[in-house]
Amino acid sequence: MAVSVDRSTLLRLKQLPRLFRLQDAEKVAPHTAIFLARAHKKGLIHRLNRGNYINSFLHGFPKVEEVACFLRPPAYVSCEWALNYHGLILQSPVVCTVITLSSAVGKNRIVDYQGVTIEFSRISQSLFFGFQQVGHFLIASGEKAIIDTLYLRGRLPVEDELDLERVDLDALSKMAFKLPRTLQSSLVRITGRIHLDNTPASKKRF
Repeated sequence: MAVSVDRSTLLRLKQLPRLFRLQDAEKVAPHTAIFLARAHKKGLIHRLNRGNYINSFLHGFPKVEEVACFLRPPAYVSCEWALNYHGLILQSPVVCTVITLSSAVGKNRIVDYQGVTIEFSRISQSLFFGFQQVGHFLIASGEKAIIDTLYLRGRLPVEDELDLERVDLDALSKMAFKLPRTLQSSLVRITGRIHLDNTPASKKRF
């Protein structure tokens, strides 16, 4: 069924990106609350959570990863979701773990989107590395996804299905230097290749 859109609403929607915040809408719609309420009721936009929207009528629905990184910037996708993305595990996760520096996690650390639970975990600045840009989102490398999973879970829930042949063990070893010693020991058991001395990663030989 076709949706009837008046000209003024369409012009405002065209000024908004695919993913936008309340502040973006305030710049193009003087009576922002009314504009958003009407657009949402007509199915022109989709509300993700408080203050965050999808300009779905004009741009469709973004990928889970893009939405995840948009909600709590700076952020990147990691853990089981990234492991599956890089082909290190076959099981398709139903939770997309997002690593963020944002302090605004708290009770709002979970968002449901298109049948997927997006879960946010805050991490220290020193561990906020090892990710790459893919399209409109950031995602951890396979090696950093292993590190993040160990750091956040205390273990690798998918250890028995981890495809180590696709893992860069040298890169993993260098990243492991920043993990607590107990978690480094877990990596030794899993890979047999992780060094546990206190030599800075940049000076290690592999």
